[in-house]
Amino acid sequence: MQNKHIHHYNGYAVQPSAHRLPDGSFSSNLLLERADSARAEGRYQFYSLDYFANEEQALQHSARWARNWVDTRG
Repeated sequence: MQNKHIHHYNGYAVQPSAHRLPDGSFSSNLLLERADSARAEGRYQFYSLDYFANEEQALQHSARWARNWVDTRG
């Protein structure tokens, strides 16, 4: 499933997403884009960060993971 919950955090556009797997679980995914970079080097995509029983849990995990990544590396 595609989710368009885009928000901004410390100079990054954060777009968490989740997709349903054949077993009914959801994969937690993430797209981060640095606001000051128009090139691909400012774009980070993460797939299958973890797996969850429902979509909302997967989206929340992606958002938390993004904040942690930006805070520790960004």
